[in-house]
Amino acid sequence: LAAWRPTMSLTPSRGCLLDLPWEDILVPHILCHLPLQQLLGLQRVSKAFQALVQLYLANMRCFDSSQIGSAVPRTAFLNLLKDNKVLQQLELQNCSDWLTDRELLPVITQNHHLHHIQLKGCAQLSCHALMVISLNCPNLRRLSLAHCEWVDSLSLRSLADRCKALEAVDLTACRQLKDEAICYLVQKCSRLKSLSLAVNANVGDVAVEETAKCCPELEHLDLTGCLRVKNDSIRVLAEYCPKLRSLKVKHCHNVAESSLSVLRNRGVELDVEPLPQTALVLLQDMAGFAPFINLQI
Repeated sequence: LAAWRPTMSLTPSRGCLLDLPWEDILVPHILCHLPLQQLLGLQRVSKAFQALVQLYLANMRCFDSSQIGSAVPRTAFLNLLKDNKVLQQLELQNCSDWLTDRELLPVITQNHHLHHIQLKGCAQLSCHALMVISLNCPNLRRLSLAHCEWVDSLSLRSLADRCKALEAVDLTACRQLKDEAICYLVQKCSRLKSLSLAVNANVGDVAVEETAKCCPELEHLDLTGCLRVKNDSIRVLAEYCPKLRSLKVKHCHNVAESSLSVLRNRGVELDVEPLPQTALVLLQDMAGFAPFINLQI
């Protein structure tokens, strides 16, 4: 707004700003640089400004709720996006206080170009929301469902069947999911480059090995706290995923340096430190089992 004041002061016309072409100048080159919260305040200036902001909202490609605070009134959210059919990114992280299927589904059903959806911590949604995403977002590439315990195997299968372009999926703490559901996902979505299965006690070697064999483009895998994952699946991961760049296995107490060393030597970023060489030699001399020691805390 400060950038507009000199222009407005040089002419007696109070409407000089609004006289600029809305769709060619104001929306793509001026309004896009204003924080969303300021845009919403701009609506109160006049009916003309309200119409201008509504035009901007209808053509917005990315909506991030954090720009206007996490406690967005339900009616306000629906009003903001009621005319938008061109969204590509939808960021609704940690909106559990107000976001339910009732608010989310109308936005999803009228936006078929979404390729990035962030729903981390949206605990009041249901598995029906994931079904609707599957049916309406065929070009979806990135999806975060972290800490959404409502995600079940049936809704994940629906996602895998219809969103085969997925490249990044975050299933952290989706505690209903077991190996079978993860296997189905990676079999259908072989383009995955990033996958998080962290904090899931039901995920084990079967899911990790199937991920390795089905997703040769995999670059990032998070297995933090997956207590059932063992050395064998890490070795399979090293064999089948040549593009792997990072692996998180903290608190995977059955994963040891004997399997991680191959990845470490290949330059893969790991979140656990190797056993110091001096201690390794000492333990090996004493008991002969040092290569299998895991000193994760």
